[in-house]
Amino acid sequence: MLSRPRRNRVSPGVRSLVRETALTPGHLVLPLFVIEGRDSAEPIPAMPGCQRLTLDRTVALAREAHGLGIPAVALFPRVADAAKDRLGRESLNPDGLVQRTVKALKDALPDLVVITDVALDPYSSDGHDGIVEGDRVVNDPTLPVLAAMAVAQARAGADVVAPSDMMDGRVAVIRQALDAAGHTDVLICSYCAKYASAFYGPFRAALDSAPRHTSGALADKATYQMDPANAREALREARLDEAEGADWLLVKPGLPYLDIVRALREATPLPIAAYQVSGEFACLKAAAGNGWIDYERCLLESLLCLRRAGADLIWTYGAIDAAKILG
Repeated sequence: MLSRPRRNRVSPGVRSLVRETALTPGHLVLPLFVIEGRDSAEPIPAMPGCQRLTLDRTVALAREAHGLGIPAVALFPRVADAAKDRLGRESLNPDGLVQRTVKALKDALPDLVVITDVALDPYSSDGHDGIVEGDRVVNDPTLPVLAAMAVAQARAGADVVAPSDMMDGRVAVIRQALDAAGHTDVLICSYCAKYASAFYGPFRAALDSAPRHTSGALADKATYQMDPANAREALREARLDEAEGADWLLVKPGLPYLDIVRALREATPLPIAAYQVSGEFACLKAAAGNGWIDYERCLLESLLCLRRAGADLIWTYGAIDAAKILG
């Protein structure tokens, strides 16, 4: 037998030398849920170990993550119902929760990469990523609001704005607005392939950002997020976003869409991000809680699979856990 692949697996040293894919804390982004108040943390039942944090607690956790080698955090606000309206006006408030949190993080940790979410759903009384008119989420009227939101976040100090709304043409409008406001160095991470997935449930519960409509076209986000059955459509979205000025492209969810991560990796030179979403994380935690899997090993394997498929960076709620395991 001339060829024995097992020779390359014979010892830890050999396996290390021929390993094709690396996973380090430097590949990870930690999503953070932020709330108003002080010195408070609210557990998220469907996401064990995750909490909604006040600004001071957010800075403390970001400091821990950065100390473990995690270079970036992504912010998601839980906005009080009283501050929501159909146009998401609170998103533009210079003293709003996200803007204050960005400023505090950059003051405390200047080298931390702070990523902000650009979409209306946390601020909308309708719970949708765009403006609702009648029974439709309207595309073009939403674009100026998204652009103004991105500028407000950049003005607060955000390093990366990440439009997750899936409105057509939003990357170009945001890029133009950022440049016109003098924020030419602020990056855009476009959620270019965000699917209308059932894996988002715990996230929406954490932010109370699910659609408020119970029937008809507005009961879900299928008219603007992508159909899980489609792959070629993701390549079209990627080409458009790259042409409009995106700096990074993101696939969401992660593991169920490894084929999309690979397809985008082969189609574009831009960095590819993958989001290991709340439902994926909850599955790991629930199975581990029942003693069915080894959480630490499965977490690292799941992240390594995303890297192997082509993800340059990974959003994961297990970022701190993974960084501690990786040492």
